[in-house]
Formats: sequence, structure tokens, C-alpha cells
Amino acid sequence: MDNPDYRRIEQAIAYLEEHALEQPSLDEVAEHIGLSSYHFQRLFKSWAGVSPKRFLQYLTIENAKKLLRESTSILDTALDVGLSGPSRLHDLFMSVEAMTPGEFKAQGKDLLISYGFHATPFGECLLAVTPRGICRLAFVDPEARSVVLNELQETWREATLVENQSAGKDAIKTIFGQTRNKTQAPLKVLLRGTNFQVKVWQALLRIPEGSVVSYGFLADAVGHPGRGRA
Repeated sequence: MDNPDYRRIEQAIAYLEEHALEQPSLDEVAEHIGLSSYHFQRLFKSWAGVSPKRFLQYLTIENAKKLLRESTSILDTALDVGLSGPSRLHDLFMSVEAMTPGEFKAQGKDLLISYGFHATPFGECLLAVTPRGICRLAFVDPEARSVVLNELQETWREATLVENQSAGKDAIKTIFGQTRNKTQAPLKVLLRGTNFQVKVWQALLRIPEGSVVSYGFLADAVGHPGRGRA
């Protein structure tokens, strides 16, 4: 693509990925690609769908997850990903994942997950929630409920799963309701996916309501032309 703005954002993303552990400031990244901080902030959000700060948070979370899976302590993880201490890591996990670093590291130990099966315009779904947010939503054939339950348990091996149909009723109404309350706080969602999957989800959120796009368009939007089938 010959668009100069595209190239600038490509350079900015590469810089953020390369220097994520250093937690570069908005001014530093903007200077690297030769733009003012104000112009860079607006340009990045229009192309990437999120602010540079939020993008850096996603990179930091992924780096932290990798370290926590390797049994690195929460303190060392926070410092290794460029944060000032565990409280910063805690706040970051809560804002992005709706759970604490300790809960992630422990694979849900001592965590109560309530789940229920609900009717939606797209068929039945399983909705699972923690006290802090949604941790899984999956569409399912009624005769295959045990399959998605096993997948949920496998994901959170140490968590306690309790069937509670009422726990997710409000969330279901918010997600699939015909009307929306614009003053309502946004739903907190625990995201678990590859970098490619997260990019696709973010691209889907940028599609105006009521619009239709092709898989090829989505592939282009996430920077992977020709991967429409994926």
C-alpha cells in the first residue's frame, strides 16, 4: 500500500512492538515517525481503532501473560514488562482482562465462574461470568452442551464452575437486546485469543452497525491480505 499514513502507522506499530518493554511515551513514538503527538494520536486511532496507549497496553498484557505462564512471579513480571510494580500490572489486567494477574497465573484457582445457557437471535449460547466480567461466550447446539462446558473447564482448570442461569441475564439483554442504553457502562470482557484473532475482533467492532463487509475486507483491515478464509 502506497498511502503514506499507512506506512507511518506501520512504522509506529513496529516501534511499539520492538520497544514495548521500555514503555515508550506518546511523544517518543510520534517523534520516531516524524509527527506531532496530537496528529499521531488521531492518525493512529483512525487506522488501528485504538489509541497508541491502549495498543501498548495490549502488547504489555501479552508479554506479561507469557511470563506468568512460565511461572515468573508477579513482581518480576511487572518489572520485566516495564511497569513500576505489581499494582500497575494489577490495574492493567483489570482494565483489559477483568481479572487479576494472580487469577490468571493460577488458572482460575479460587475463582467462581457462573454459567448458563441462553437463547439468542443466533441460537443457544453459553455465557460464563466472573464477579468482574464475562470470561466466555460460545454458541452451541443444545445436544452438545457438554462439549463447551468441557472447553470452559479446560481453559480454567482450577476454577469452580457453577450453573447459575440468572447470573448472565443482564449481560445477555445488553448484548442481544433490540434497544441500547447509551448511558450504560460498557461490558467488561476477558479476551483470550491469538494476536490475529484479537485484531479481527477489533476490526469487526469498527464496522458500522447495519453494514456488511466481506471476509477479504476484514483480512485487509487487519493487515493480512489474502487471508480471508482464516
